[in-house]
Amino acid sequence: MRVTQRVHKILDNYNSDNPGTKANLARMLCTGRLGGTGKLVILPVDQGFEHGPVRSFAPNPAGYDPVYHAQLAVDAGLNAYASALGMIEAVADQYAAQIPLILKMNSSNTLYRSSEAPTQAITASVDDAVRLGCAAIGYTIYPGSDEAFNMLNDLRELIREAKSKGLAAIVWSYPRGGALSKEGELAVDIDAYAAHIAALMGAHIIKVKLPTDFIEQDEAKKVYQKENINIATQADRVRHIVQAVFNGKRLVIFSGGAMKGADSVYQDAQDIYDGGGNGQIIGRNTFQRPREQALEMLDRIIGIFLGKVRHGAVAQAAE
Repeated sequence: MRVTQRVHKILDNYNSDNPGTKANLARMLCTGRLGGTGKLVILPVDQGFEHGPVRSFAPNPAGYDPVYHAQLAVDAGLNAYASALGMIEAVADQYAAQIPLILKMNSSNTLYRSSEAPTQAITASVDDAVRLGCAAIGYTIYPGSDEAFNMLNDLRELIREAKSKGLAAIVWSYPRGGALSKEGELAVDIDAYAAHIAALMGAHIIKVKLPTDFIEQDEAKKVYQKENINIATQADRVRHIVQAVFNGKRLVIFSGGAMKGADSVYQDAQDIYDGGGNGQIIGRNTFQRPREQALEMLDRIIGIFLGKVRHGAVAQAAE
């Protein structure tokens, strides 16, 4: 594994971490076709827990097999593959040496009833991640939930243990619950707040959704207006989220979200790239498509993050 100057510069931002944790960060940053660029494209497959097997895998039945996803990540040249305990156990022996694995430590499901206090159950341990040869743990928090403080208490202990055992920590920070409006879950002020909370908790990599230009908090709106903060375009909003994670000194990647048209997927990747985001974690928009279509999509996304492909009105005009 060759560690580039770009990756060395990123690792310098994590100067309190031990060599084991830095090595696992470097492993993710130096794997796949984006290796060494400071950009990441990760395949997450925890949707079976979150949405159920039929909603997750029936559109492409090959996805019922855990090996399908790990092989897709390898063949596409991705940086890492993330999933829940059972899925990782099903592939670790074959794939732990081929691609960095991320063990998702908590999950929810659609059978759980709660709107004000959404939460997740801890479904794995840091020792499981070590046993399975994982490079990192992943954990979801719901800023805004009435259960958010309990989730943060659990996260504090999991991050402490992961770091002590040489693993990196990735935090999915998804605002929801409590007094947040539905529109507020994707509001730019709330998304920036959620990303900042994850950074404050000690996350090495932060995963958030792409924000809209809606502002949820009245007091925040006054500041955005007074300081003339530019949130007009999606790329502008990505740039704002990057600023919220210690002025770009923490890695921030953005969710691919629910299944949508290819043009929207590529435009999201382009906006993340233009806004200085570190990459994308994209699941359903790839694994719910037939394998060849998924590989074609991931190839184009990687091309965008390499700066070799440009998507959008400017590129289309040039064509």
